Amino acid sequence: MSVALFTLGGTISMAGNQRLTGGDLTAAMPGLSELGHPVEIQDIEKIPSANLTAAKILEVVDAASKAVAAGAAGAVVTQGTDTLEESAFLADLVWPHPQPLVFTGAMRNPTLAGPDGPANLLAALRVACSPAARDLGALVVFKDEIHAARWVRKTHSTSTATFVSPNTGPIGHVVEDRVGILTRPLRLDGVQGSAEPAELDNLKVALYTVTMDDDGLLLQGLADTHQGLVVAGYGVGHVPAALAPVLGDLAARIPVVLTSRTGAGSVVRNTYHSPGSETDLLQRGLIDGGFLDPYKARVLLRLLLATDDDLAAGFAQYA
Repeated sequence: MSVALFTLGGTISMAGNQRLTGGDLTAAMPGLSELGHPVEIQDIEKIPSANLTAAKILEVVDAASKAVAAGAAGAVVTQGTDTLEESAFLADLVWPHPQPLVFTGAMRNPTLAGPDGPANLLAALRVACSPAARDLGALVVFKDEIHAARWVRKTHSTSTATFVSPNTGPIGHVVEDRVGILTRPLRLDGVQGSAEPAELDNLKVALYTVTMDDDGLLLQGLADTHQGLVVAGYGVGHVPAALAPVLGDLAARIPVVLTSRTGAGSVVRNTYHSPGSETDLLQRGLIDGGFLDPYKARVLLRLLLATDDDLAAGFAQYA
């Protein structure tokens, strides 16, 4: 039984002015012969992940879906780390199979001393082949840690230990050639409808981070140009009092999701009651983003809008 590998470029494939293929990556990886599964490679793109689109990720997920339907034990996607957490979460929302779909990459390119790409790729392939990793949805494997796509964050601009799951920690580890799953998170329903990649790219959902003295001037006219908004508020979901009516007016026209800008934890629902508090904002029609960070909330909102799925039910899974 094979394992499918899809490459999208990124630091893991950067070698000066050249971009390595999947064949180059696997050839430079010690231990591949011990994997026990042939690797079937499809080189999709060779681009920085800052230029990836949701439509492109859906195309890759579709290709991975066809590979596992044809008998692959699992699939691995390599890409740049800048948008990897968003790509993995988008994939998790639409991945219907029990086989693992694993995302990985590198922080140190192959021309540097101690590149992390080969170790990350080998660990990802091991996870993709492992029966222990079935029924976990999309995963991120980095530095021998296994993270659930819905919890993982990129937290450092240069460290090879950049990917962490602040609220939960990793769900497993790769030790030697063994895949160990420490906890099995409940598989959520994700998004039930089907989104065309082109339709998703045409949907505009803004992400707005609240700052001190914010009066919402930049939000004027947003409902005329965008179909949704995610707000990254202070702490447990707060904004300046002057911003609350602006957000309430927007929520009457387009979906507005409330999240926290802190990087961990959730918004709350009924703890604070002053103007601009979470209670005030939810009463004005904002949607509770729960434990989702702002970036993942934007991914989910965009996909729900594209599929006409129920917004409240979609976000309630993460509250």
